[in-house]
Amino acid sequence: MDLKIPGHIAIIMDGNGRWAQRRGLSRIRGHEAGAESVRRITRECARLGVRQLTLFAFSAENWKRPRMEVSFLMRLYKRYLVQERQEILENNIRFINIGQPHALPAYVQKELEITRERSARNTGMVLCLALNYSGRAEILEAARRFAHDACRGIHRVEDLDEALFARYLAQPEMPDPDLLIRTAGEMRISNFLLWQLSYSEIWVTPVCWPDFRETHLHEGIEAFNQRVRKFGALKA
Repeated sequence: MDLKIPGHIAIIMDGNGRWAQRRGLSRIRGHEAGAESVRRITRECARLGVRQLTLFAFSAENWKRPRMEVSFLMRLYKRYLVQERQEILENNIRFINIGQPHALPAYVQKELEITRERSARNTGMVLCLALNYSGRAEILEAARRFAHDACRGIHRVEDLDEALFARYLAQPEMPDPDLLIRTAGEMRISNFLLWQLSYSEIWVTPVCWPDFRETHLHEGIEAFNQRVRKFGALKA
């Protein structure tokens, strides 16, 4: 592919439930099918030289879903972290996560920690899983942490600028996404990376996540290459 590859791709993986319902299956079957898409897209992003892939796996609002579905998703995350750990290590991928992990089941927290620790020294693509994540909550927590430090005299309020505030985000070293992909045709960002997506290019596909494959990823990257990124300035 003779294209400029986005340094950071973020994906809102939507449509698992709709994919299953269209086939007369339970919603959890859609989540299972979606795990294969995660595997294939992670491999392809690493192959293409993407520096970071961030996947929106479970939002803070998703706790409102039926208890059985949420329970199944938690077990699925554990299974994914265990089964894919060796491939993550073999492909030099560094795994991180964002969100509020303390609210996740202990068995998920344990596998997250193991995968983070074992891949911490890897130097290839960063794979970031957003679990129990809320963009607004991340910004609020950053504001609280800055206010706490300001009260302790570490910073002055008048010193606050975007660069300083970004240091209080969940992953301060995370580059802003160049490309946001959303599957299943929905035209919203759903409280995902609200600070970081300020100037990201957005590409939406009607394809549901379980059907999303390498060719669709390439389509998104091709669309990204057709954009002129001016960041508020005029085209030179």
